[in-house]
Amino acid sequence: MSIEIRREACIGCGQCADVCPGSLILIDSGGKAVIPNPERCWGCASCLKECPALAIEFFLGEDMGGMGGRMRVRRENSLLHWDITKPDGSLETITIDSRDSGMY
Repeated sequence: MSIEIRREACIGCGQCADVCPGSLILIDSGGKAVIPNPERCWGCASCLKECPALAIEFFLGEDMGGMGGRMRVRRENSLLHWDITKPDGSLETITIDSRDSGMY
């Protein structure tokens, strides 16, 4: 599992680094988030849910049934919109209410 931080979209807020349970995300000298060792990513998606700039993408590999797709998360109040770009370029959005997270 791996994430990619799109440097051009990063606003340097540091929220991703604050929530990463493995302390894998750092803020570099230019004020942008970086993940020096993405192969160590646990796949928890905490950083995706906190990034207000949509600068972090999660790679959905074949081992997850994603076949190379990418996912970003948009927050709208309590709603989380999981935007999945499939390998063919099509987009699927799954919306969940974060207030219901304890149900699963």
